[in-house]
Amino acid sequence: MTARAEMRHFHALFLSDIHLGTRGCQAELLIDFLKYHDAETIYLVGDIVDGWRLKRSWYWPQAHNDVVQKILRKGRKGARIVYVPGNHDEFLRDYVGSHFGMIEVADHCLHEAIDGRRFLIIHGDQFDVVVRHAKWLAYLGDWAYTAALGINTWLNAARRRMGFPYWSLSAWAKLKVKNAVNFIGDFESTLSAEAARIGADGVVCGHIHHAVMRTDDGLTYINTGDWVESCTAVVENHDGTFELITWQQPAQGATATEAEPEALAAA
Repeated sequence: MTARAEMRHFHALFLSDIHLGTRGCQAELLIDFLKYHDAETIYLVGDIVDGWRLKRSWYWPQAHNDVVQKILRKGRKGARIVYVPGNHDEFLRDYVGSHFGMIEVADHCLHEAIDGRRFLIIHGDQFDVVVRHAKWLAYLGDWAYTAALGINTWLNAARRRMGFPYWSLSAWAKLKVKNAVNFIGDFESTLSAEAARIGADGVVCGHIHHAVMRTDDGLTYINTGDWVESCTAVVENHDGTFELITWQQPAQGATATEAEPEALAAA
């Protein structure tokens, strides 16, 4: 869907898995997205900065700094910003309960939607058995994932020259591998069960780089996706509905290419 890009304002905006500090981060697309999307509350749902990768080698181009400045500017203009760390930025868990300027750091939190529903906001790695109990295997998987993203970068460079929008080879492959599909299903079920356990009406998470919104048996599961593979964000509108937005290519002049948002009405 191609339309003139206009600033949209929401009750809440949810972003996760940006992975600043990696070559796979789609920082330019995120900067463009943030130009046209604003919210009263912005939740950063983990893996915003990739501490794992930065420990191995430093990579921080100007575009990554621009993402940070863009988010901080929204805070200066009055947005509440809540940072819920993930496994790649777990160093920030030492600062849970602290404020860095206008940014609150929380291990997890509850978001109250306009319609009164309560959502558990959590990255989700706490429920990933590999991350919790076999970190060496998680690091190995991260190395293989980085290699796949390198191929993805070359592929999309060629696609841009041919005039095609961003497309993720790794995200496509993930949905074709049976074990990955099973893991995603188990992850969704586990996070939904945790939301139900604490009496919430739903959960908003990240971690597995698979954006989706669904409601089963009155409980809503929302995964924000990422800004490495799918370039997605979740927003809550001022009427209480949620949208999953995919931002596939930068706005040019006043024209933006935006995938038609998937809407999730209040249940």
